[in-house]
Amino acid sequence: MWKAGIKVVMKIWFDDLRVAPEGYETVKSVNEAIELIEECEKNNELIEVLDLDHDLGDYAYDGGDAIKLLDYLAERETFYPVEIHTANPVGRENMYRMLDRFWPD
Repeated sequence: MWKAGIKVVMKIWFDDLRVAPEGYETVKSVNEAIELIEECEKNNELIEVLDLDHDLGDYAYDGGDAIKLLDYLAERETFYPVEIHTANPVGRENMYRMLDRFWPD
């Protein structure tokens, strides 16, 4: 999508605690992330990257931990570029395992 001559590119930061780097849109729950992704798709906005935490604390009630977003994307075969910034080593390995299994090279 072009707005005022500029292609809209979305970078999504998925974390319940950390502040997003400049230029990222923040989401704190799986359902909020899905809503933003679907809005971007509807508006033909390019999703440049999803940068994911794993543990969502109190926000996990709203769709689960962030690995559930990867489940959703794999089920519908929408393989956006993903970065992982979680401090949870088990969660990180589980997320990388999903990326290795489903995301094209």
